[in-house]
Amino acid sequence: MTKKVRVRFAPSPTGELHVGNIRTALFDWAYARHTGGSFIFRIEDTDTERVTPEYIQAAINTLKWLGLDWDEGPEVGGPHGPYLQSQRLDKYAEWAAKFLAQGDAYHCYCSSEELEAVREAQRKANVAPGYNGHCRNLTDDEIVAFKADGRKPVLRMRMPEGSTTFTDLIRGDVTFEHQFVPDFVLARNDGSPLYTLAVAVDDVLMDVTHVLRGEDLLSSTPRQLRVYDAMGVKPEDYPLFAHLPFVMGQDNAKLSKRNGETSIAWYRDAGYLPEAICNYLALLGWSPGEDRENVTMKELTELFTVERVHSSPARFDMKKLEAINGDKIRALTLESFFEWSMPFLTKSGVATESATDIALVKRALPIIQERITTLSEIPALLNFLFVKDFAIEAESAAKITDEASKQVLTISSERLAGLATSGTWDHASIEAVLRTALIEELGLKPRIAFSALRIAVTGSHISPPLFESMELLGAEKSLARIRGAI
Repeated sequence: MTKKVRVRFAPSPTGELHVGNIRTALFDWAYARHTGGSFIFRIEDTDTERVTPEYIQAAINTLKWLGLDWDEGPEVGGPHGPYLQSQRLDKYAEWAAKFLAQGDAYHCYCSSEELEAVREAQRKANVAPGYNGHCRNLTDDEIVAFKADGRKPVLRMRMPEGSTTFTDLIRGDVTFEHQFVPDFVLARNDGSPLYTLAVAVDDVLMDVTHVLRGEDLLSSTPRQLRVYDAMGVKPEDYPLFAHLPFVMGQDNAKLSKRNGETSIAWYRDAGYLPEAICNYLALLGWSPGEDRENVTMKELTELFTVERVHSSPARFDMKKLEAINGDKIRALTLESFFEWSMPFLTKSGVATESATDIALVKRALPIIQERITTLSEIPALLNFLFVKDFAIEAESAAKITDEASKQVLTISSERLAGLATSGTWDHASIEAVLRTALIEELGLKPRIAFSALRIAVTGSHISPPLFESMELLGAEKSLARIRGAI
């Protein structure tokens, strides 16, 4: 009988989660949902100096915001808890003691200075750097001497001679010669566990069946398999590994802050929708087939398979993310668009949550929904409707100082005043009046005719559609601003 899939996302949050972290979490989540398995969220927080409670909570909040719900983990619990490694230290100590008693591990008394001297000699000899096994077979007298000298040992795992071969679900068979995988440290001299001990013990105790993680961890796999073996796990029961391809920037360098590797919190604050982020990150190394790029979360869970993950590096393209985000914004219902927009409007101080402001926002949103790629653009586009002390931007004001602009504004003011007097003030009537006066009678091109009006009414040469903007602003304010511009 095939085991139920159990995958885990196990970040060590020393800051806000970034693109690479979330791509891994997304693939783990999608695979669990596709197979009907379990998604485990585990926090690796044994580095107490760098992993803070604030960063742990931020990681939890980020996954929630993205819609990546977990079946076991913080705030949810589960049968294999606790899910913070700092609360599992007794388990690591127990297994470390077993490895030592079994002879799989040994105490190493080498000082950091001695280890550095070995590395320097290896560099000069042009051989692969690594521990030279100095403490592998110490005599009782040597151990007594080290203890008398006050040295506190680390715990090292013995790597046997030979090699390790495993099948990576993305890369096929991978082999590591043990001459390049020297004995490695399991626990520091204060007894605290290192990554390779904690991650392997947790994967076994939590019944993890599949490990989907970044390619940068590929070289640590033989060490984990060695720990599994020391725990008595049979090779056929090892978790299966799938190492995800690197995500590169546009310059073909590994992703950095300069080329896209900013935190997910930055994208959230910049106005990207969580589904757009997940949609785009899913395309970094995976394909839904048929050259599709627009994928919903539901479709992702239906289509995702590890077999469709590529082994070659993926390239992060900010413009493509923006395009996908724009598509997702345009697909929102008006009510959803309003709910996503209001926090940006209130935080920027453009609008309040008063009934009057909310009503105006709901009327204004449809005219900009087709024009934006991020939610953060909304405050600047709608500010002209709410601003108390209206003023034209200096850069835009310089564009309407000529006589032609003054003529356009003067004629527009006269004709629009007549329209306002008639009691009709909607965008269709406004457009008809202005096209007659400026396009037909003056013979102006629309771009020239309406550019001065746009600046006069909204304060900027970049704005929502002019006639709809004037309808929303109302006759009194529209006319006052045109006369002020004149």
